[in-house]
Amino acid sequence: MDSEKEELNQADIAALHHFYSKHISDLPDDQALTELFAQVNCNGFTIEDEELSHLGSAVFPDVALMNHSCSPNVIVTYKGTVAEVRAVQEINPGEEIFDSYIDLLYPTEDRRERLLESYFFMCQCTECTTRSKDKAKTEVRKLSTPPEPKEIQSMVHYAKNVIEEFRRAKHYKNPSELLEMCELSLEKMGAIFADTNVYMLHMMYQAMGVCLYMQDWDGAMSYGEKIVQPYSVHYPTYSLNVASMYLKLGRLYLGLEKKSQGVKALKKALAIMEVAHGKDHHYVAEVKREILDQK
Repeated sequence: MDSEKEELNQADIAALHHFYSKHISDLPDDQALTELFAQVNCNGFTIEDEELSHLGSAVFPDVALMNHSCSPNVIVTYKGTVAEVRAVQEINPGEEIFDSYIDLLYPTEDRRERLLESYFFMCQCTECTTRSKDKAKTEVRKLSTPPEPKEIQSMVHYAKNVIEEFRRAKHYKNPSELLEMCELSLEKMGAIFADTNVYMLHMMYQAMGVCLYMQDWDGAMSYGEKIVQPYSVHYPTYSLNVASMYLKLGRLYLGLEKKSQGVKALKKALAIMEVAHGKDHHYVAEVKREILDQK
């Protein structure tokens, strides 16, 4: 482990001791705890609601046996404390089942880096070897004088730094400062990157989240409208990220009295959710009810 991971690990061990030492007299030693944390990090699942808000973490040892692909043929969703695995592509008998361990929005190099860092393998899936979506994901603005490769590379470097900086800033900056950080970075990146570029979309998504938190519904809607179409292009067909974006947008529209747009967006979310969550899931029933309430 590098020094940053070591530091985080020590903080986790200290937190565990703080919360549990009075209940458990013989806690395992630091080495054993490090191993346990590593096993959970490598095999754990993040439990999220229908809008992808974090609810908790869990380990499902059998579900964790699946390998990763950046073009997965199944999606894992949750019903209470049960994990459910559903096909999102045709799977022939004898074919391997793959789910995705990571957010698939980003280009190949970023995905591989993330997988190597967190799961310790170099991804060789079809999506990574063909890089078929990379050009669209890293789209550059059409200018009369196209930017030099060096300028593009420099902006990618800036984008990755600002994404990391924002992740840290969430812990100590207030919402207005965070929104300003998003707006400034979008302005800077927008000089070179197209609005459909995934680094732009990442910061728009963060800005949308801050607007929702601040109850700036119009601001959130405006960002959501810019995000939803490119998401449908960059993510696989049945993606929970796309469904949750249509869901958020649909609910925003309804809250802002834009009824027909709201119903349209909710129906698009529903089409994905019926496949990913299954038609009998309570999230699906909830969205159907929201649509019926508008009749």
